[in-house]
Amino acid sequence: MSVALDITLCALILGVGWASVTGQGVFRAVIFFITYGLLLAIAWARLGAYDVALAEAAISAGLTGVLLLAAYGRLRRLNAGGEPPIRVNLPAAVVATGIAAGLVWAWFALPAPTAPDLSEVLPQSGVGNPVTAVLLNFRAWDTLLESIILLAALIGVWMLARDDAWEAPLGLPYHARPGGVLASFGRVLPPIGLIFGVYLVWAGADTTGGAFQGGTVLAAVCLVTMMAGILRAPRVAQPAWRAALVLGPGVFLLSGLAGALFAQGFLGLPPELAKPAIVTIEAALTVSIAVTLVLLVIGPPDDGGHVA
Repeated sequence: MSVALDITLCALILGVGWASVTGQGVFRAVIFFITYGLLLAIAWARLGAYDVALAEAAISAGLTGVLLLAAYGRLRRLNAGGEPPIRVNLPAAVVATGIAAGLVWAWFALPAPTAPDLSEVLPQSGVGNPVTAVLLNFRAWDTLLESIILLAALIGVWMLARDDAWEAPLGLPYHARPGGVLASFGRVLPPIGLIFGVYLVWAGADTTGGAFQGGTVLAAVCLVTMMAGILRAPRVAQPAWRAALVLGPGVFLLSGLAGALFAQGFLGLPPELAKPAIVTIEAALTVSIAVTLVLLVIGPPDDGGHVA
């Protein structure tokens, strides 16, 4: 039964991935892409990588799907959402086939990479979750750059706004019907989501969870509150939102400088201080990730219409 489930899951992943690339219609492709992300999350869970599964479901399927749907809606409002004709891009197909063939060759031809046994060095990281140990201790450079790239992506989205629109709140105004489903969810779900998001961050030091997973949950809570009309959309000029954007990367950089001055190097964490340092960095990153994702979803200032 387990083998049959895995074979079926692999077939669904390949089929949905092919449909998202070759299917007709932008909206249909977005739906297939979201389904593809959810199937990948199940696959990661089947492999025991629950941290990756949570991130895949929350960010790849959830957040990215929302961004694609928002982009599709914006194109339709601008009367630019017409379906492009289906054409075979032969150069792109040749390049993609070459890359795939190179990866297959590398898998069988190159020697397996050597790395220290994580179980031996895990006690030095200060945390019990090996994923958190790798992301925030042994390979902290990668996580630092990811947080900076996320901020750079938001700046790129903001650059699409007109200069005369910056006095308006970010995104489109939302008006939820009083007593409707969205208005009710905006009051019931945020407290539950807030507790769950904070738990994911706190538990991420020793079990499944972390800043990206918790930040995505908190971003969803904030978005539901905004769509219900309980929380107003922010403005770029508000200092609290700006401070929240740079809090995570700033704390990360300060910890790196502290490691360069008092430990074995930049981003180096002494074993006796590793856990409180990682928890502090994760808490700051959670705030920045949540705010960045919220601002990415609602988009730049846009006074061109209303969303019901």
